[in-house]
Amino acid sequence: MRSFRFLAPMPRLDQPAGRWRDAVRRIEDLGFATVSISDHFTRGWVMEPVVAMTAAAAATERLRVLSLVLGNDYRHPVLVHKAMATLDVLSEGRVEIGLGAGWMRGDYQAAGIPFDDPAARIDRLEESVAVLEGLFGPEPFSYSGRHYRISGLDGLPKPAQRPRPPLLIGGGGRRVLSVAGRHADMVSVNPSLRDGQVTSDLLADATAERIDQKIGWVREAAADAGRRADDLELQLNLLVCRVTNRAGRVSEAVSSLVAGGVNPSLLESSPAVLAGSVARCVEALQERRERFGISYVNLGSDLEAVAPIVDRLAGT
Repeated sequence: MRSFRFLAPMPRLDQPAGRWRDAVRRIEDLGFATVSISDHFTRGWVMEPVVAMTAAAAATERLRVLSLVLGNDYRHPVLVHKAMATLDVLSEGRVEIGLGAGWMRGDYQAAGIPFDDPAARIDRLEESVAVLEGLFGPEPFSYSGRHYRISGLDGLPKPAQRPRPPLLIGGGGRRVLSVAGRHADMVSVNPSLRDGQVTSDLLADATAERIDQKIGWVREAAADAGRRADDLELQLNLLVCRVTNRAGRVSEAVSSLVAGGVNPSLLESSPAVLAGSVARCVEALQERRERFGISYVNLGSDLEAVAPIVDRLAGT
């Protein structure tokens, strides 16, 4: 059974740069393993992820930096490799590469990027992963696919982590999770966002039964590829997390990500919901690790509130 690791979202860039760096260092001091950042253009999203990861790594000593996740359609894999390999060297091996097929329709529309159907986006993602794996290898690499063609390119610099920084693939549907099972070191198990937007149906796809099914897809694909499913680290982003000793329904803790109309029973039964006292939250996370194998957890942005959970579980 894997030890728990916890990640924290990158601090918002709504403060002076010095305070932002202090906030990143606070994440490290609280015992989080990793700081993560997503990849968006719209809805008020401010930071470019690779630049923010570089600044966060420079401000800290041990904290790992994770893209959760880069939108594959926004970034050619040759440039992803170059950026991540360079940052892995400069951070002395603290990079984790998260990659996804892209999902937010508004990003595509705002940037004038064609929003192809999920199958096409996932095909590109799997080719991109093949290119990354090849470029992280020791020899010049060539590749001829439908979407990418690489000719005798030596992937430089060689990373500090060998054979490469760990790769995370995130998604909510069977096809993308199967790609993750075949290739990833870490799998982020998410609700499906195939419609390109967040809706109140999010939690309906994050029930215990659905999480079980999604992890089953990952494990099946790993086995078919000759991989040990137990070697994959499973990651989960909580949709709702509230640490409190006050009695009351979990539905009071609805995340701002979910726009109303949520069935309280879905909130109470979802592995992506955590609410209660520190002791209850610790017990619930241990139960979920035992049942699902999930050990890498994003507890949300209220870091001081969840710090006692991190203190009790990180590394155990």
